[in-house]
Amino acid sequence: MSKCEQCIVRQFNSLKALTKEELLRISACKTSRIIKKGEVIFEEGESLNGIFCIKDGVCKLTKLSANGKDQIIKLVEKGQILGQRSLISDERTNLRATALNDMELCFIPKAEIINDLKKNNNFTMDILKNMADDLREADDVIVNMAQKSVRQRLAEALLDIDENFGTNPDGTLSVLLSREDFASIVGTATESVIRVLSQFKKEGFISTIGKYIKIEDIEGLRRVE
Repeated sequence: MSKCEQCIVRQFNSLKALTKEELLRISACKTSRIIKKGEVIFEEGESLNGIFCIKDGVCKLTKLSANGKDQIIKLVEKGQILGQRSLISDERTNLRATALNDMELCFIPKAEIINDLKKNNNFTMDILKNMADDLREADDVIVNMAQKSVRQRLAEALLDIDENFGTNPDGTLSVLLSREDFASIVGTATESVIRVLSQFKKEGFISTIGKYIKIEDIEGLRRVE
């Protein structure tokens, strides 16, 4: 089991603000888990009692809508933390987290880290900043849903995945999403996603290799209306 103070991924999240002594204590109480692709990390409405640090892999955060469909709120990757709100309040989870590929997670109990939140101002501010960033992203999603077309929203989703998660050696997007997942991100029917992706292929914006998507014209996608 790797030690928190030696873990590279902590440099990408709020844990970087903790002192070596705090990290040593946390390292002694954390637990590591391997999560298989498609496995649920936590359900909506669950009581977490701690946070997850993603050591490797990508998961999706979804919200069950009134019509019974899952809406993808965000994709979360290696180096990020899940469950930060559980440190601030005792509320249950508002979202479900599901692995998009095989993942490695470290779970840190709330009881072991809550004092660091109270005593380490840098850690507290970093947690709050990340939560503020999440709220800003949520605001952007609401505006996009109301003001942008399905073509624009799908183009932005492809560009965001390319920018935030990178590509495989063959140039395809590293995160493999189903057409249903894209429909959930964009907020439309799966049939609409399939139709728009077909249009993007004809227009030369993307190509496909099996189930994987490769962006061929980034500027073209940015200009989509």
